Amino acid sequence: MILVTGATGNIGSVLVRQLAEQGVPARALTRDAKRAVVPSGVDVVEGDLGQPESLRPAWEGVESLFLLQTGNEDTEAVLRSAREAGVKHVVMVSSLLAETHPDSPIGGGAIQGEQVVRDSGMSWTILRPWEFASNALWWAQAIREQGVVRAAGGDAGSPVIDPADIASVAGRVLTERTHEERIYSLTGPAEVTPRERVHSIGRVLGRDLVFEEMTVEEERERLKQFMPAEVAESMVENDSGDDQGPGIRTAVEDVTGAPPRTFEQWAADHADSFR
Repeated sequence: MILVTGATGNIGSVLVRQLAEQGVPARALTRDAKRAVVPSGVDVVEGDLGQPESLRPAWEGVESLFLLQTGNEDTEAVLRSAREAGVKHVVMVSSLLAETHPDSPIGGGAIQGEQVVRDSGMSWTILRPWEFASNALWWAQAIREQGVVRAAGGDAGSPVIDPADIASVAGRVLTERTHEERIYSLTGPAEVTPRERVHSIGRVLGRDLVFEEMTVEEERERLKQFMPAEVAESMVENDSGDDQGPGIRTAVEDVTGAPPRTFEQWAADHADSFR
């Protein structure tokens, strides 16, 4: 049995579906079982990573754990509870910023989380994805209402990754015993600028969308509305094109045997969010 945390999110929902299609026993962890939509045959259990004691019923029969952190949990306590219940293997989603920007708030936090997993007493695999293609959903309201996206770093390329590819890699490393004590750095297949992403969404919608360049200062202030100031600062630096990005990594295809999906494929799958 595999326990999937974040089971209703961008990665977890796809992973649960893929495991169900393969006939792999899976259990979806959610805070509200009544609102969880999962494939037939998938067990649903309520629990909160921020309250490790609530997870005891979730561990029954579980051998492997897919751990997607929210930042509000005591990861060490969660993993201790899992180990004591007999869980053998944990796959954690970290961040490629742990490699490229270890001194940034996100990168440093990722490194700390990874060390907790390494010290858990269980076998482990760490996934380090780069920027999610799904971050473009931040633009959805502006696209629906105005057809205009304003952002900084319009010509700074980034190999954004479809969360579905992260799920596909996770599914392999959870079900194959050849990935233990491995770290996989995950990116999409190509560098795609914000300007190109907006145009891709426009092609999918059959609309002419406009990209308007913001200053770095404007972008910083916008992000501070949604996240801590130090995280906003880090993201602006990473998106400005001044720092060295990760380049194109091959781990998605190496692990799954299929090339990573393009941004435009992601946009086509999520077109309704922009209409």
